[in-house]
Amino acid sequence: MDYNTIAILMFSTMLLMMITGQRVFGAIGVVAVVAALTLWGPGGTDMGFSAVMKLMKWTPLLTLPMFVFMGYVMSESRLAEDLYRMFHVWFGALPGGLAIGTILLMVMISAMNGLSVAGMAIGTTIALPELVRRGYDRLMISGVIQAGSSLGILIPPSVVLVLFALIARQPVSSLWLAGVMPGLLMAVLFILYILLRTGLNPALAPMMDAEERATITRAEKFRLLRAGLLPVFIFATMMIPFLNGWASLTETSVVGVGATVLVAIVKGRFTRAVFETATRQTLLITVMFMMIITAALSFGAVFDGLGAGRAIEGFFLQDLGLAPWQVLVLMQVSFLIMGMFLDDTAMLVIVAPVYVGLAKALGFDLVWYGVLYTITCQIAYLTPPFGYNLFLMKALAPAEFTLPVIYRSVWPFVLVMLLTLVLIMVFPEIALWLPQKVLGH
Repeated sequence: MDYNTIAILMFSTMLLMMITGQRVFGAIGVVAVVAALTLWGPGGTDMGFSAVMKLMKWTPLLTLPMFVFMGYVMSESRLAEDLYRMFHVWFGALPGGLAIGTILLMVMISAMNGLSVAGMAIGTTIALPELVRRGYDRLMISGVIQAGSSLGILIPPSVVLVLFALIARQPVSSLWLAGVMPGLLMAVLFILYILLRTGLNPALAPMMDAEERATITRAEKFRLLRAGLLPVFIFATMMIPFLNGWASLTETSVVGVGATVLVAIVKGRFTRAVFETATRQTLLITVMFMMIITAALSFGAVFDGLGAGRAIEGFFLQDLGLAPWQVLVLMQVSFLIMGMFLDDTAMLVIVAPVYVGLAKALGFDLVWYGVLYTITCQIAYLTPPFGYNLFLMKALAPAEFTLPVIYRSVWPFVLVMLLTLVLIMVFPEIALWLPQKVLGH
């Protein structure tokens, strides 16, 4: 059996195991271990050990538990409730106003957290009950929360962009800055969709009634604006030292945790229960990520040892004779398909190294390509059958949010994400302007 056939067999076996409901890290790890032992005998077991050692040396991964902890402190100490109340008061009188407020809340949460899981936790515990109480359509509620929370992996401080920086050997600062404008563009497109959809069918998202609007004074509106200073303060305490070179990436994440905890203490909400819950959830999510990354690194080592990366590059460039843009489009399409079955971390560690080398060989800017990859990961979070946010929504939402409802709710937002992806591909300056402006490269 030739190496190309073995590589195809490995990948198809892994996908089959995931389709049958096996754990992501188990499916990837078992295929990697069995393939290594079959190909190279007992010496193949060293690949797993090497993967663990490589993981231990990736110091930027220390940012992962820091950013997760920040998100859970905000959620458990009800700091996000103040933000949501602000958006409720300011946007409740618009058609779909609370849905728009939820998207803006997620933008602010994303600026303080590098993962979508915190946005999902905050969205389902704070925004969802209020949206249900006010008679919003379930499809609208589910889609808004899932799509909005996915912004956390694009808007800095994105953990996915940190991982991509490690793979592509690109500056984290450049990738973080490159994610700002595309993230804001996507949020604006989400809001435009909500306005259009609710304008055509106001029953989907009832406005705040006139009697309630009359009880809200102008003084209260401006008082609530102070809640919006919270994310600005936390974001500034992290990004200013990092971009000026005063703090490393890991130190920046610790500063962010310190700022979040300080705000919670000042407000009198950092209790023992908040600390315990945030710590437990951070431990669970961090361990899950580490197990997936370890398995994916082992799989990637075997995959690369078979020469699969070089074979894919030769297939695209020599056998098919495609132009660089045609290859780029095929790469993104393949990512979208794989995203229906693979975890984004697994895609990053297994497939991204191959495609990063290919993108570099084709002459594309790797910072720009990192943004394209991250948007594709966002789409993967929402696409059935194995989208990460789909299952989080099912686990966190009330029983009336059934899996069919959750699946149907995401498609309009997936189309908006695809539109954003196309815009960034056609106009790379959207992603690259801010890094060039701030960093000069």
